[in-house]
Amino acid sequence: MSLDETNQHMIDISQWQLVWEDDFDYPNADLEERWESQNGPSSHILCSRWRENVVVSDGILYLINKKERRGGQDWTSGSIWTKKKFKYGYFECRYRYAEASATNNSFWLMTRGKDPTVGKRFEIDINEGHYPNEINTNIHNWSDITVRADGKKTHPSDSKSFTFGTRPDYAFSLEIPVTTRKIRLTSNNGSHFHIREFRVYGVNGGNYPETLSDTADRDIPGLVNHARNPNVRITASGVYNDTTDPGHAADGKIATSWIAQPQGGKWLQLEWPHEITVGCLQFINGWQDKDRDWNGLVSDFRIHYHNGSEWVDMSSLDVTAAANFGSDYHLFGLEWDEEEIVFYLDRKEIRRVPNEFCYSEVPIWLSLAIIKWDGPVTDAIDGTSMKVDWVRYYQRKE
Repeated sequence: MSLDETNQHMIDISQWQLVWEDDFDYPNADLEERWESQNGPSSHILCSRWRENVVVSDGILYLINKKERRGGQDWTSGSIWTKKKFKYGYFECRYRYAEASATNNSFWLMTRGKDPTVGKRFEIDINEGHYPNEINTNIHNWSDITVRADGKKTHPSDSKSFTFGTRPDYAFSLEIPVTTRKIRLTSNNGSHFHIREFRVYGVNGGNYPETLSDTADRDIPGLVNHARNPNVRITASGVYNDTTDPGHAADGKIATSWIAQPQGGKWLQLEWPHEITVGCLQFINGWQDKDRDWNGLVSDFRIHYHNGSEWVDMSSLDVTAAANFGSDYHLFGLEWDEEEIVFYLDRKEIRRVPNEFCYSEVPIWLSLAIIKWDGPVTDAIDGTSMKVDWVRYYQRKE
């Protein structure tokens, strides 16, 4: 879901009393006075986590990724939690992501031990952040675990993702029409992505359909979508699986898609047997969840046409230039009471859900991890860090 689509309600911090905070303005050795640290492997992620990877320096807490063999894993990182436990209130953390794909930059709450004092064992992920622009909010019920027929364990979860600086639909009307036989979309997106429709319209005086229309090719009489030409040749860098053929990107059905391969550079190319003249390009990317919100939006792309001798850029996007959660600090917040759980970014509400089982005291957790489900694991991760400026806990004023 794009953050541009969220509501803009802001929390009024003047209605809250600061009760506890840590601004990490002390020597590294003093961290143990307030925090405990994981020292060991984690089988569900690709790194073990150790106190040595957690460093306080010049008022900043660093959780550091290292390429080193320890704890039976090829990478190390850091995870800590408060000795103090907290309950209802407003929780806030100012931090930056590690600047590499396949990193999980987390600020969260979770019960410890098998039996919480009230309600279920639970986890609230205020943010599991993925570089460069993704926010993930999750609520997990860890009491009601069931075993599926295939032997795998599962539990009730409620998750929603948000992206910044991206959108599901793009439309580029060309001031000067382009004549070509080849058009190509390229991307270095860290993981696989969907292209649901890629449209190449002829010149029509600026009159083109809405990009997300299911009937776009029929909305304007006489408009030609060259991508639907029966003689067009559509090729791609790879596919996610056998059901995601490149031809799905131009079949007139938003429900189907070409899904790129997970690793390496990605591209989709359309080639015609004769020259065409292009007045507008459109494409739809991502996938929709049960609430019809868009997820998995491509974080960078370039669209080029071939002029007969070389590729020429037509349009591009690189979210790291405008929406980089690794280069900029942001505030990630959670308002939690007996009735509701509300998530915030920079004190603007992004998600609100009923509280159905999160009723017990919990510590605050700060964790960095290396994961396999958000892009390639490369040496670029080595030495990167999640940087935490401060953590605060407020209670509502009477």
